[in-house]
Amino acid sequence: MKTRKKDTRYLTSVALMAAVVILLANTPLGMIHLPIIKATTVHIPVILGAILLGPGAGAILGAVFGVCSMISNTMTPTLLSFAFSPFLSMTGITGAVKALWISVGCRIMIGVLSGWMWILLKKWKVPASAALPVTGFFGSMVNTVFVMGSIYVLLAGEYAKARSVAMDGVWGLIMATITGAGIPEAVAAGIIVAVVGKILIHTVPYLVKSA
Repeated sequence: MKTRKKDTRYLTSVALMAAVVILLANTPLGMIHLPIIKATTVHIPVILGAILLGPGAGAILGAVFGVCSMISNTMTPTLLSFAFSPFLSMTGITGAVKALWISVGCRIMIGVLSGWMWILLKKWKVPASAALPVTGFFGSMVNTVFVMGSIYVLLAGEYAKARSVAMDGVWGLIMATITGAGIPEAVAAGIIVAVVGKILIHTVPYLVKSA
């Protein structure tokens, strides 16, 4: 009975966090449309879910984020939406598979790696006041580095064409995005995860203990 009750709480909590992800993904707060790419804050509940519920739940929430990103890029495309939507692939089935990895696979990694980072920090006896912002910053950088790194490795040619630059200029643009947008985004995520995570840990401590 206790196991069933625990499982019900877990599934309910995952569903609630997924609802938050979907809500953010479909409001201006979650997907900020820029001329070149869509900046996001949707990764924050993915990171929080991974902290509270573990890497497995983080993977589920990351997948939800990825699917929302794929739909958003399909319905309201930007210059680089071909990298996030298999339906806008510039290179057929191969490009579609690459887009699926970038939009969904990379976002699953946010939850998985954030969850394991939190576990590792707690194993090292790092206090929550430090572990929360570190995990938030780390999880956000996982999103940026995996997405932009995958674009560079898998779709450098298409990226160069879309940005109208030579192939040798792609690396500079990728690094500019990581440093110019990714790092500030990660700092913001670290702060938000620290504040919200502290509240949630004290509100639903059974989740953290069971993660």
